[in-house]
Amino acid sequence: MGKGKKVTVIGTGNVGSTVAFILAMNGACHEVMLRGRNIDSATGKALDMSQAVNAARQHTVVRAAKRPEDISDSDVVVITAGAPRTPGMSRDDLLVKNAEIVKMYAREIKEHAPDSIIIVVANPLDVMTYVARKESGFAREKVIGMAGVLDAARMAHFIYDKLGYGAGQIRATVMGGHGDTMVPLPKFTTVAGVPIDDLFDSEEIGEIVKKTRNGGAEIVGYLKTGSAYYAPAKSTAVMVEAILQDTKQIHSCAICLDGEFGHKNIVSGVPVMMGAEGVEMVITNLSLKPLQIERFNKSVQSVREMVDTLYELNFFDDKKEGEENA
Repeated sequence: MGKGKKVTVIGTGNVGSTVAFILAMNGACHEVMLRGRNIDSATGKALDMSQAVNAARQHTVVRAAKRPEDISDSDVVVITAGAPRTPGMSRDDLLVKNAEIVKMYAREIKEHAPDSIIIVVANPLDVMTYVARKESGFAREKVIGMAGVLDAARMAHFIYDKLGYGAGQIRATVMGGHGDTMVPLPKFTTVAGVPIDDLFDSEEIGEIVKKTRNGGAEIVGYLKTGSAYYAPAKSTAVMVEAILQDTKQIHSCAICLDGEFGHKNIVSGVPVMMGAEGVEMVITNLSLKPLQIERFNKSVQSVREMVDTLYELNFFDDKKEGEENA
């Protein structure tokens, strides 16, 4: 672990505070900064975590950001802030509301932490990653969306649930958007190196995929008043650690495509190698089946439509870049 590493977590709700807690507990960085609209809440949580750090005999310092400039010198900034959908609120209303929040913080990061790497967790994930990149002006390698790590973890859980063995040895791989448009890759999903194509028939794989897509909604159904946060937070922490520790690990993450898989200037989830510079390589040498390519294109198109909605509402200050397929 590099000495003196600093991570700012924006948003002190369940996901944000759990990300901060995990990072503080495992000593992944020297300092965790909590940034939220409610400074008292952020201060209280930072104090609670600082005491937990001492119980764990770790060295991490947890603080609350009282001013935007407190995020300066951050190596990684995680944006979890976002509004929940309330009764009577349309999908477009939620889209714009969360885009406004991400825009505000992206500009704050640009001004006060220009050398950081941004990890976006706010929903709708792929669109918010697009907004963060556009408003920060950062290179695409430095603005990464967290979705694939979570979807892969959910898929691994359902594989284990069905199989009954292989815990900790399941590696799932997904592409595309977060949720309904996720594209699982069974050929690149293994249990101790054995592809799940060899362990399940196509109907069973289809069932696992369906459960994975509905993984978040299932949890919401049980919780009634909230959504999942332990798995999203751990998945985010995995990405932060890959950057801080320069692991060069492969993870499925959302990034602005630049010709990969036939798309340009739009965000989608693809396998990438992560390290100190953020995304250091996009893995493109995957032999995808025609149906998987078709589903991936459909997934990209759904993101494109939401981005187009923001342009139509004049959300961005400038005109749309050429977003044609490469």
